[in-house]
Amino acid sequence: MASSDLTVGVIFLSQTIVGFLGNFFLLYHYSFFYFTRYTLRSTDLIINHLTVANSLVIFFKGIPQTMAAFVSKYYLSDIECKLVFYVHRVGRGVSMGSTCLLSVFQAITISPRDSMWAELKLQAPKHTGNFSILCWILNILVNIQILLYMSGKCNCKNSTKITDYGYCSGTVSSSTVQPVHYLLLSSYDVLCLGLMIWASGSMVFILLRHKQRVQHIHGTSPSPS
Repeated sequence: MASSDLTVGVIFLSQTIVGFLGNFFLLYHYSFFYFTRYTLRSTDLIINHLTVANSLVIFFKGIPQTMAAFVSKYYLSDIECKLVFYVHRVGRGVSMGSTCLLSVFQAITISPRDSMWAELKLQAPKHTGNFSILCWILNILVNIQILLYMSGKCNCKNSTKITDYGYCSGTVSSSTVQPVHYLLLSSYDVLCLGLMIWASGSMVFILLRHKQRVQHIHGTSPSPS
């Protein structure tokens, strides 16, 4: 085994172990509160979905990459390749969607009562669970295309191009279905990133304006003496 492969394997193994343990303890933490009748907040529910999605990404991406780095001839069958890449893409999409939902929810929560988000501030906690489930359904449907063009190592037929992933192979067909699939995935990522940037900027602006108001109140308040 080359030293570069060993280094890559150690890095993937470390990230997989640390990430899996961290997400496992988070999932156990919120599951314990749920089964002991503890009322979970809306953010706790989003984080629970995010933890499950992150665990799927770590398990179905980190373990195959680690095995491919340590084992020189590590190949997966057609079904295994389809399952690994499909679940990884679904988990990645849900992870990004849940992070976006969490950012938007936090921005709405800390918004002033006299802002344009005042009505959403009351309705948002009631619909966080529905949006999380919708995120799962959307990613499950959008990523079905992966099951069609992923296959085992160098076992691709009737394709114009073969992409080698080390332990699996993917075909790039000349039809318009695959470009449309990539366009949907890119649009989803751009939308989530755009909403996260907007939510982060809004929270920074709200907190900065609140800090200025507090400083003004402290500056104009009479001395306690």
